[in-house]
Amino acid sequence: MEELKIRSEMDKAYLWKLEDIYATDDMWEADFAKAKEAVKGIGTLRGTLNTAKGLLTAENAITDLVQTVSTLYTYAHMRRDEDNGNTTYQALNDRAESLLVEFSAEVAFFTPELLSVGGKAIEGFFAEEPGLEPYRRAIEKELRMEAHVLSDAEERILAQTGEMAAAPDNIYSMLTDADFTFDTIKGENGEDVVLTNGRYVPLLMSTDREVRKRAYDAHYKRYHEFGNTIAATYAASVKKDVFFAKVRKYESDREQSLYQNEIPVSVYDSLIEAVHRHLPAMHRYLALRKKVLGVDELRFYDIYTSIVPEAEMKFTYKEACDTVLEGLAPLGQQYIDDLKHAFTDGWIDVYENKGKTGGAYSWGTYGVHPYVLLNFSGELDSVFTLAHELGHSMHTFYSNQNQAFVNSEYPLFLAEIASTTNEAILLESLKKKLTKKEQLMALCNYQLEQIRGTVYRQTLFAEFEKIVHAKAMAGEPLTKESMTAVYRELNELYYKGCQVDDDISAEWMYIPHFYRAFYVYQYATGFSAAVAFSRRVLSGDDEKRRAYLGFLSSGSCAAPLDILRRAGVDMESPEPVEECLKSFEETLSQLEKLMEEKE
Repeated sequence: MEELKIRSEMDKAYLWKLEDIYATDDMWEADFAKAKEAVKGIGTLRGTLNTAKGLLTAENAITDLVQTVSTLYTYAHMRRDEDNGNTTYQALNDRAESLLVEFSAEVAFFTPELLSVGGKAIEGFFAEEPGLEPYRRAIEKELRMEAHVLSDAEERILAQTGEMAAAPDNIYSMLTDADFTFDTIKGENGEDVVLTNGRYVPLLMSTDREVRKRAYDAHYKRYHEFGNTIAATYAASVKKDVFFAKVRKYESDREQSLYQNEIPVSVYDSLIEAVHRHLPAMHRYLALRKKVLGVDELRFYDIYTSIVPEAEMKFTYKEACDTVLEGLAPLGQQYIDDLKHAFTDGWIDVYENKGKTGGAYSWGTYGVHPYVLLNFSGELDSVFTLAHELGHSMHTFYSNQNQAFVNSEYPLFLAEIASTTNEAILLESLKKKLTKKEQLMALCNYQLEQIRGTVYRQTLFAEFEKIVHAKAMAGEPLTKESMTAVYRELNELYYKGCQVDDDISAEWMYIPHFYRAFYVYQYATGFSAAVAFSRRVLSGDDEKRRAYLGFLSSGSCAAPLDILRRAGVDMESPEPVEECLKSFEETLSQLEKLMEEKE
């Protein structure tokens, strides 16, 4: 692997066009100045919510300002993500974050005042002022929070804690994305490879076990060196969540997170219970992996490499784009025509450069097309990552097209469904297209890894969060040693048959999603819903396909579980998770049979 380029050396053909948000930084500055002034004027709306006209005026003004402030923040943050070492965009991001906090403080009066007006009076406002109708869903969500909203003054104080509350996540990001430098290791051909967070998983996919081990050791060496710092940072993040839950009178921060997203805690717990019931299948898969790799002891650096290495597939970025377009054809011609804009209109930032944020995401702002950050490396996994992030983008694209701004942002519980549905549809397409036995074996291996990584692994993460946050709620100290012990025990449960060492026991230090508490379980529930949706789309039933596209267009126009039920999937039923985990067992049996035939 060659030395990472700096941002200015990258080919512009493979960079996203944030200029579509703000053509110049000066335009950002102009909007920032206007927004800063407008935020100061929000207080004039105080005391005006007790009439239909006053409520509509306030809703319009606040919604317009929310859109502007979020656009300022999105642009600044994505600019910083291009190169976390760029001090210009570090500063822009910090200023945008400060403006968000200031705005939150100024608008803190709104919910307490709305609640003081009362639901009965507000229902009359809807009849009196038709212009309020687009805000009905948002207002009803506000009224639902009545038991957990504090006084105007208290809400203002809480809003002013925003920058402090964001500090653990910011510190962690700066430490691991900007300040961390890893050792240089030897690659497959004896070449020097500078390890980065972006290169870590591709190196773990190497067919050379010594390369995998060197990458694994070097990776965790750095995290161990900063273990106490990361533990203190994460503990601060957890304590922040606990603080907000207690002052808002929730039984736990987990309940707070799920209640705000309109999800019963039972959905979270039933996911963990279902995965525990299906752990024997995971252990059977690990035994097969150990057998095929021919190792005396299965180690965690053996988990990512393909167990059919002779069928390993490499893709150029162009080939990946073509594969995604072809594979997603069952979603219909309009979907494909809309998707093509992602490849031609500057939606995607493709390759890793020095200082660039690792991983991948889809983001954007209302009124502008979505964006995708990639660190494309050419493996089959990169193709599926592209399909995954474009699933997010198309969900955003259609919700923005069909919903007013106030209802356009889909809730967290729905956020991982469209992305994973894309992956599931693409996988089935490739299974039909690639007919060689080795390729089918590779796809089965990939499918198993998807469910292992997205359902089993994310549920392990969710269980870790549940335990650690419960300890914090109970007043127990969170130390590097205590959190590592919890993580070790969970890995011993989930990965029975794989040697649990000190390095994997510290993997929790490497998971940035933990700084967005109780998010990761939604990868598992989302994957399960996606399996159900993909089967409905692939059935060829046009009505079911249209129902799924309706889901993509729904934003947050209803409660998330209701949106799913309308589209044909009930996540309060155990059926989608059970169906997904049974598909893991079926795919494992298929792979075992293919391997027997090969022998």
